[in-house]
Amino acid sequence: MSYYIGIDLGTTNSAICSYDGKETRIWKSPEQNDVTPSAISYDRRGNRLVGQRAYQAAAANPDNAAVFFKRLMGTSTPIHIKALGKDMTPEECSAEILRTLFGYLPEEIRKDPETGTVITVPAAFNQMQRDATTQAANMAGIGRVALMQEPVAAVMSVMKAHNSDGTFLIYDLGGGTLDIAIAESIGGRVNLLSHGGIALCGGRDFDRRVMDSVVKPWLIENFELPEDFAINTKYKRLMRMAALAAERAKIELSAKDTATINLSEAETGCLDENGDEIYLDCDLTRDTFNQLIADRVEQSIQAARDALEKAGLSPFDLERIVFVGGPTNYKPVRDKVCQELGVEGSTEVNPMTAVAEGASLFAESIDWSSKDNSRKTSRGRLEAGGELNLTLNYIARTPSATAKVMVQSKDEIPAGYEFQIDSTDTGWISGRIQLTAGASVTLTLPKPGLNLFRVSAFDASGSPVKLLQNSIIITRTAATVDAIPASYSIAVEVLDRLGGEPALDYLIRAGEPLPKKGKKIFKAAQTLKAGSDETLNIKLWEGEIENPITDNRPIGVLKISGTDFSSWVIPAGADLECAYEIEDSGNINLEVSVPSIGGVFNSGRNFYSRQEGAINYTDAAELVSSKADDTIARVHKIREVVNDPELDEIASKLSSASKLNPATAQAEETQEAMENVLEARKRLAAIRKAHERDIRQSELDEAVKSFRDYPLKYATPDERQAFEYQRQAAQRAIDRNEPGFKANLARIHQSAFAILWRSDPDFVVNMFKNFASEPYRYADKVTYHRLVSQGMTCISQNDIDGLRQVVGQLFRIYAWDDGGEENIASMANILRG
Repeated sequence: MSYYIGIDLGTTNSAICSYDGKETRIWKSPEQNDVTPSAISYDRRGNRLVGQRAYQAAAANPDNAAVFFKRLMGTSTPIHIKALGKDMTPEECSAEILRTLFGYLPEEIRKDPETGTVITVPAAFNQMQRDATTQAANMAGIGRVALMQEPVAAVMSVMKAHNSDGTFLIYDLGGGTLDIAIAESIGGRVNLLSHGGIALCGGRDFDRRVMDSVVKPWLIENFELPEDFAINTKYKRLMRMAALAAERAKIELSAKDTATINLSEAETGCLDENGDEIYLDCDLTRDTFNQLIADRVEQSIQAARDALEKAGLSPFDLERIVFVGGPTNYKPVRDKVCQELGVEGSTEVNPMTAVAEGASLFAESIDWSSKDNSRKTSRGRLEAGGELNLTLNYIARTPSATAKVMVQSKDEIPAGYEFQIDSTDTGWISGRIQLTAGASVTLTLPKPGLNLFRVSAFDASGSPVKLLQNSIIITRTAATVDAIPASYSIAVEVLDRLGGEPALDYLIRAGEPLPKKGKKIFKAAQTLKAGSDETLNIKLWEGEIENPITDNRPIGVLKISGTDFSSWVIPAGADLECAYEIEDSGNINLEVSVPSIGGVFNSGRNFYSRQEGAINYTDAAELVSSKADDTIARVHKIREVVNDPELDEIASKLSSASKLNPATAQAEETQEAMENVLEARKRLAAIRKAHERDIRQSELDEAVKSFRDYPLKYATPDERQAFEYQRQAAQRAIDRNEPGFKANLARIHQSAFAILWRSDPDFVVNMFKNFASEPYRYADKVTYHRLVSQGMTCISQNDIDGLRQVVGQLFRIYAWDDGGEENIASMANILRG
């Protein structure tokens, strides 16, 4: 028997479910709970606890515990475990949860080589987070694994519970993320019309609001505490215990109007700065809690409206809203969503286990023998063979209670021949039917899962006709998901010509159906010799921001290095044949063939995703604050040209990110600020596109004024003439709405830089000081400090040539504003095919 496993790897809680083709079963924790807290704790001897006991222990012993690490997946943020004397990665922590959940299964399921497991990820997860989840599954030692988006799993669970036609909205609010899906069901076949959500919006954020607005102010009012007490190691136990108490009170509000957040002196186990024992005793009312989360709930409702708009629908087109996820147990949230959208709510599925159950159902639809875990085909075909050249075509997988079988024959069938189909499960018999090409029979599928039938044929005298193959297997599924829309656009960065502008060449656009396979032809923009340390870089981005491309989220680079092949040369202009596949889960597989050397390179070996692109949010506050300041500066520049009230909203949302305090900011706070920066840049890109001509004219005017005010006096006659040509070309591109503006504007800036770099020592000194003032931009701190020391020596000795060399080296290791450790060696150097 084959077993299909679904795992909901959650921020706060996780669950595991199996499906045997007929029934689903939730496997309970040792405490006999349907869900297991996503928590790990170690005692001082290094013994590990996972789940409920770990979650309780984590509050009292926070230095030796890991919680909420799902939010850090795809980042390089470490989780320090004091008892082990080492850091754990988010992937290692998630692997412990997966290993524990998988251990709930009986041995015969765990060790069955046919067992396939689907692990769910939020639709809002980016590629780095998906890659991290796959890595965690590999670490956990789970055999055959595929990822699936949580909204798809939720839809499967809904269809099992309520298999009826109509359009419905899945509102999946978990501990860490919000997923919205719009699904249409017709005869048990489901299309996901659109989906959306918010990456950092869930019960964890509600808890933080309570801590920031209720608990911390109460503690500050009643005790003498330092400014940084929220992250001060002395008060770490207090904050974790207080968070647990706040969570308990929040849960109580589901049943009553007021709850008390309380901890005794013994539970907090610490003293304030005056030596007084700290306790906690403050009320949390439902009205207060509703006010604290109101903006988050409103954002979730807007996300639902956005998903409806993408699907071309309005709330009037919905039959119901199905609520999934622990926080939706809080009735005021459900009521608010239903009231605002004007649609009836439904709690027909268990909000805590629906995703795991749906994942197990989806696992059955995967062909686990395929290399890419593609879905099983719904088309069935029986080549009967024997005395007749018969083919029987049928639907092999259907959510319907019936299925049609149709006869096809290349040869003429003798007159008087008949056929019959019998159910080997129930004894049902179709009766004898005239055997002709095009003849059909409708079969009844009496049970979920496999339904077995036997085909018989008879000649004109009623004698059996020998068939070499006579078995038909039809699977009656809970539901069939036909279309899964892509969450994000994925594109390759290319140059439009040698020395030209970077542009995006899309592999898939957001909303296009998954899975998708295709092929792109690119060309090498430079020569790559065998054995060389240089690389050809096929760089991927997630998003649709055309200018600047670095405002998108970096996915990674498939690098073809000279050290990857032992002979020959890849000449500039050589074809790079890129075959790609984007799976149901959104995972990307790339394979690049280079005919000129007969080489093949794939994303399993040459592709990096997180190693060079991940952020460590424990010490990234200064970096994120800098990104926010840069984005606010862009807002102000656009505001000089464009009168749009949305610009004020963007600047306001970025203000908290800009004010991040590196001394007090927590990892989650910094991560949320980074998401706000990325969202602001998307909105800015849309405004820029709508007012592109005016903004470009402003940029050109500013560049021209800057050049004439300063570099012009150092320029040679040829440089002055080149500047004038570039200015005129840029102006023509604006006036005629032609391509080339960015390239000509870039040449003006590059020319100004080259002139000042050559002619003005103060310019070189100021550039060095700018690089040296941003240590958070450098991953290699040792090299950074060495170069800064060298640069200071050059300045003291007035060695400008030496200082230029130092600045050049700092430039090469500087982390540019693309969210990763970008450097010269990773820049895109391929052309459109």
